[in-house]
This record gives sequence, structure tokens and C-alpha cells, in this order.
Amino acid sequence: MTDTTMHASTSTGIDSGKLGMWAFLSSEALFFGALIANYLLFKGRELQGIHPRELLNIPFTSASSFVLLMSSLTMVLAHAALTREDQKHARLWLLATAGLGMAFIGGQVFEFSSFYREGMTLATNPASSSFFVLTGFHGAHVTVGIIMLLTLVGISLRQGSLSFGKGLNLELVGLYWHFVDIVWIVIFTVVYLIR
Repeated sequence: MTDTTMHASTSTGIDSGKLGMWAFLSSEALFFGALIANYLLFKGRELQGIHPRELLNIPFTSASSFVLLMSSLTMVLAHAALTREDQKHARLWLLATAGLGMAFIGGQVFEFSSFYREGMTLATNPASSSFFVLTGFHGAHVTVGIIMLLTLVGISLRQGSLSFGKGLNLELVGLYWHFVDIVWIVIFTVVYLIR
């Protein structure tokens, strides 16, 4: 069976899987936009209890953000390796991407636990609630991305390759991963950098 018969194209000539991923990411962008707007609504208000901006560790989160952004590079390298049909390096770069994503999540868990120790919880005030929901929702997306990456590695090991559809499955996971990284740039700027 050829690659053209494996994937249905839409009337635009775009692969239906890719179009579906773009539609999904568009809806996620709207969702994140709503959560960011909610955070901005409460960010500048004087509230009872600890405000998130009092506890933010900009240098730590900057380093964690750099780790996540570097994972976009390793994702591109995985895709490039698969384009060259270099299965071994594609797997290695996918594992590197998942490892960098895990390091980012570890940093987020550390940050959340330190906020909890300082007395800021989900229920402290609306600003802390909106902070935890926004950053936690992003962390959940990164976690899903890590699962997708590790699934690709598992498929590659089981089948011996990721060549189905000329790497379209890796391309779709790559689109998702880059989206998660771009969203973090916006969140990091709005939450951590803009006072």
C-alpha cells in the first residue's frame, strides 16, 4: 500500500490528519487565550493572602523555560533524522525531547511545591487559582506530549521504524510539541516577566 492510499487528503490537498491537528491546536489556542485572560484579570488586583508575583523565581523559571525551548530543537532534529531515514538517531532525539520535557515538568513540580510551602495554594485567592490553573494546564499538555513522544519511541522499537506515512505521525507530534513550547513563551512572558 502506498503512502497516498494510507492518508486521506481533504479537498485542499492537505492531509486530513494534519488538518485535524491544526484544528485541534486552534481550539487549544483559544482555550489557553481564555486562561491567560483570566490570569490577567486577577494579576493586578490587591487580594487577601499571598500573590503569585511575590513568590516567582524568575532565574529558576528562566532556566526551566530554556530547557523546554531546547526540546523544540531536539524535536526538529528527530524529524530531520527521520527524513534521512536514520531511525536510530530519530529515536535518540525523541528520547532527548521527552527527557527535556520531563526536566521542565520536574521544575514545575518543584516550583508548585515551594509555593505550597510558602502558603500559596489553589484556594488562597483568585490570582493564585488562575496562576495554578494556567500553568498546571500547560504542564498537563507537556505531560501528554511526553507520553506521545515515548509512544513514538515504543512504536519505533516494536516495528523497527517510524516510516509510516513518511514520518507523518512524528510530524503531528512535532506540531503539538512546538505548540506547547510557543504557548509557554506567551505564558512565561505574561506571568513571569510583565509586572
